Formats: sequence, C-alpha cells, structure tokens
Amino acid sequence: MKEYKYIINGTEYQVTIGDIVENIANVTVNGEDYKVEMEKEPEPEKKKVVVKTGGAAAQAAPAAAAAPAASGPVNTSNALKAPLPGVIIDVKVAVGDTVAAGDTVVVLEAMKMANNLDAEKGGKVTAVLVKVGDSVMEDTPLVVIE
Repeated sequence: MKEYKYIINGTEYQVTIGDIVENIANVTVNGEDYKVEMEKEPEPEKKKVVVKTGGAAAQAAPAAAAAPAASGPVNTSNALKAPLPGVIIDVKVAVGDTVAAGDTVVVLEAMKMANNLDAEKGGKVTAVLVKVGDSVMEDTPLVVIE
C-alpha cells in the first residue's frame, strides 16, 4: 500500500493506493473506497528489419516506401540521430544514395513543427533505420552515412 497526501485548490486529500489487479486499482480517498480503471499499457511494437539486396530492382524502389534496411549488423556510430522525440514524416534518401553535408535526409515532426534533419557530413547512405510514421525518441539512430 502506498499513501499520498495531496492538496488541490486548498483541499487536503489523503490517498491510499491498495491492490492493483490487471488495470483496476483499489484507491481510498479521505476514507472512501474507489475502484479506479487505469489505461492499459500498449504492447511494444515489434519492428522488422528488412535486408535489401543490390540490383536494379532494389535501386528502383522509391525512398518513401523504403523499410528499415541494412546488410548485417549496422554500425550506428556514424548515424544521424534524432535531436528530439517526434514522428518521421518523410525519408528523403535510400540506401546507396550519396549525400553532401547539409542535405536534408529526414523530416521529423516534433511539437507540431516539421524539422528538416540534415546530413552532418557527406558520404554514402549505408542504412535507413526508420520509415515514414515511425515514432522516435531523442538520440534514436535514423540514417547511417559513411
């Protein structure tokens, strides 16, 4: 049992949280018992890693439809990382593309604003680790440029 003391708008509340079974908690507020239904935690999304093979068919695929691609383990030390949490709304490069420093490679929506994420250095895109619609946290690797 956990006990808390809250003051809301000048009124003091003594809150005790008892047993929690699945998503129902037994809560006592100032001596009155309540059953509180909590929001269920979403199940973690399982991400698939798709390995692209070389060839004309792989190069003809549009960047927007590209799934996370890599050939073997990905060295993320050279990856462009998300500067803040958000949602990927555009991926402007594909594996095999050559980019210059300052080229926009990913567009990240954060706090209702679209943020262009630019390549920090020039090189070849060796892995695209996100796709349109992915939610990312700060420091999540997005695109590897070597």
